[in-house]
Amino acid sequence: MPTLEHVLDEEVSQQEVNQPIEEKFQTAPVVTIGASHAIHDSYFAFLPAILPVLVENLSLTKTLAGLLSVFTQLPSLIQPFVGYAADRVSLRYMVILAPAVSGALLSLLGSSNNYAVLAFLLLAAGISSAAFHSVGPVITGYVSGKNLGRGMSIWMMGGEFGRFLGPVIVVTAIGALTIKGLPWLMLGGIATSATLYFLLKDVQDRPKISRQMTDQRVDLRIFFPVMLPIWAISASRALLATVFNTYLPLYLTERGSPLFVAGASLSLAAAAGVVGALISGSLSDRLNRRTVLAVTMFLSFLTTLMFLFSSGWAYLPTLLLMGFSVLSTTPVVMAIVQEYHPAHRALANGIYMALSFITNAVAILAMGMLGDRLGLHTSFLIAAFAILIGLPFVLMLPKDRMSKGMTVPK
Repeated sequence: MPTLEHVLDEEVSQQEVNQPIEEKFQTAPVVTIGASHAIHDSYFAFLPAILPVLVENLSLTKTLAGLLSVFTQLPSLIQPFVGYAADRVSLRYMVILAPAVSGALLSLLGSSNNYAVLAFLLLAAGISSAAFHSVGPVITGYVSGKNLGRGMSIWMMGGEFGRFLGPVIVVTAIGALTIKGLPWLMLGGIATSATLYFLLKDVQDRPKISRQMTDQRVDLRIFFPVMLPIWAISASRALLATVFNTYLPLYLTERGSPLFVAGASLSLAAAAGVVGALISGSLSDRLNRRTVLAVTMFLSFLTTLMFLFSSGWAYLPTLLLMGFSVLSTTPVVMAIVQEYHPAHRALANGIYMALSFITNAVAILAMGMLGDRLGLHTSFLIAAFAILIGLPFVLMLPKDRMSKGMTVPK
C-alpha cells in the first residue's frame, strides 16, 4: 500500500509533466488582483468598525455581535467545491463581480435595525466573498510564476490594505452622512467590478492540464501531509486572529477610546499588517517557509502581550507591532498550500479556506462567550498563549517543495 509521501511525490511528478508553469512574475495582473482584493475586503472591514453602534442600537450581547461575523464566513464551507470547479472551468467572473455584489450588500448594513436582516445581508455577502477568495489567490499564484510567496504577499497586502481603508471610510461616512447614508459607498465596488471586467479578460485562471487529467478523480490523500498540520496551525492562531479582526474596536471602546479612535486604531494595525504580509511572503521565497512561519507565530505571541500590558503612549507602537506580526503568517501558509498542489491549486486553496472557516467560526463564538464572562482583556490573553500550541506543528510540514529541486519543464 503506498504511503502518503509516495502518493504526494507521484502526484507532483504527474503535475510537473502535465502542467507547464510560467516562471515570470507578471506584475500588472498581480497588482490588479491585489487592488481588487483591497476594495472588496474594505467592505467587510465595515462590520468591526460599526459593531459598537450595532451593539448599542440592537442591545446585543458580545456573543450575538460575534455571530454576525460568523454569517460572513459560513459560506466558506462551499469553497472546496468552488475550487474543484475552478481547476476545470473558468470562474474569473466570480472575481470580477464580487466587489460589486459584496459592496452593495455590506453598504446596506446601516439601513436595518433588525438582526435577521443583518444576518441575511452578511450571509449573502459571505457567499460572494467565498467565491472571490476561492479563485482570486489562485489566479494570483498562476501569474506570480516562481515567486509564489511574493504573489501571496501582494494578495494579502491588498486584503490588509482593505481592512485599513474600511474602518476609516465607514466611520468618516457615518460622521458625514450618518449611518443611514452608507448605501452610497456601494458605488466603489461597482466601479471596481467594471474595471476588472476589462483588465482580467486574458489572465490565466486555471491550470493548463490535459483532458485525461481533468477527468480523473482527485486522490484526496495528496492533501493530508500539508493540510493536517496547516489545520492545527490555523486552529492555534484562530483565537488571536479573531479577537484582532473582530473585537479590537470593541475592546478599545471598553477601554475608553471614542468610536473614531477605535476604528482608526484597527486601520493602523491593518496597515502594519500590510507591511508584515509583504515582508513575510517575500522572505519565504528566499528562506525556508517553515522557519518564517514559526518566527512570525512566536512574534505574534510576544507583541500581543506587549499590547495588552501597555499604557499611555506605548499603546500605539505595540498595537502596530501586533498588527505586523499577527497578519504576517497567512501569505506564507497560502504559498505552502499552493506550492504543494500545482495542478489542484484552487481545490487546495478551497480546502484551506474551508478549514479556516471552521476554526474561525468556533473562535469567534468562543471569544464572544469568553468576553461576556471574563472580559475581552482576558480573552486576548488566552488567545496569545493559544498560538504557542501551533508551533510544534510547523515542524510537521514537509520541506519546501521548490527547495527540493522541483523543476518545471519548458
